[in-house]
Amino acid sequence: MAASSRIASMDQFRGYTMAGMFLVNFIGAFAVVHPVFKHHNNYNSYADTIMPHFFFAVGFSLRLALLRHIERMGRSAAYRKAVTRCLSLILIGLVVYHLDGNFRNWQDLQKLGWGGFIAQSFWRSPFQALVHIAITSLWILPVIGASARVRVIFLAGTSLLHLALSHAFWYSLLWDKKVIDGGQLGFISWAIPTLMGSFAYDWIAKRGSAGAMKPLLQWGLVLSVFGYALSCLNAVFNPVQAGGLSRFLVEPPFWPPSRPVDLWTMSQRAGSNSYLWFSAGFSLLVYALFVWLSDQKGKQLSMLRVFGLNPLAGYIIHGVVADAVRPYAPGDSPLYWVAVTFAIYFGITWLFVWGLDKQKIYLRM
Repeated sequence: MAASSRIASMDQFRGYTMAGMFLVNFIGAFAVVHPVFKHHNNYNSYADTIMPHFFFAVGFSLRLALLRHIERMGRSAAYRKAVTRCLSLILIGLVVYHLDGNFRNWQDLQKLGWGGFIAQSFWRSPFQALVHIAITSLWILPVIGASARVRVIFLAGTSLLHLALSHAFWYSLLWDKKVIDGGQLGFISWAIPTLMGSFAYDWIAKRGSAGAMKPLLQWGLVLSVFGYALSCLNAVFNPVQAGGLSRFLVEPPFWPPSRPVDLWTMSQRAGSNSYLWFSAGFSLLVYALFVWLSDQKGKQLSMLRVFGLNPLAGYIIHGVVADAVRPYAPGDSPLYWVAVTFAIYFGITWLFVWGLDKQKIYLRM
């Protein structure tokens, strides 16, 4: 896509998401850092808002790209291209994350056998952001180019399917295996923010930035409240002796829970419905801010633009840079040293991505 045809607000939103990921992925390991910047798996912290933003942006871009490719090259070729890109992203993800297991000799691997290898190698490490994005994209691909009605029906169905599977066995299995980001079935619920991104694209494309503000804000608020309301079902199944509304309410997002955790709790580990419905609404609200700032007011940060144009390169680079800096940043470091090492890590990452942008090198799948 030519630079002139890009949607500035989405580039800025994607850049903010990248910067937020760099922040929480690095500082979350330090004891001195406030808990809201860390992943906890039993409530929705600031750190947990970042990953759903990626899926929201993917849904936005996937619908945009697919509709354009259908128009330019026909339906069959457009879908083949989309499937190829998803499979390529899975391969990159497997290389970046590796499989589970570390076999030091041939006998250990031979004893495991093919069945054991397959059963043990794909539980935790492979199923992280890139692989989840690719599989979720494949899951929603049959409907991402369809009408709003079809997508709403699919959205409701995928949400209910994940809830049913979680109730039947998946939720307890995730906690037993200590799997992250929803595990192998995470794509079923990660489809929620991804499909909401496709609706955001429709509002921008059909109504323009000014006309899109109303549905972005309205649905952002509605879905955020809906996600929190779902999480309050935790209070129904874990009652406490309390008066007033506190009997029926749980802590809001960004506050740790006081009740036992269950499948209604906002949890990135579980990819729970409450977490991802709230996150979809929160993404709409955050994106509305960038629509107002970038598309309407014409204000853009160069740093966010650079990150937003090259997210895959930034994702891969930030992990390599972090591995180089972390040996000099022990977990019990004081706050000033956290700030120093983060600035070094962030600055090096920025320089690499900025250099690629200057050479017009963009890593795309």
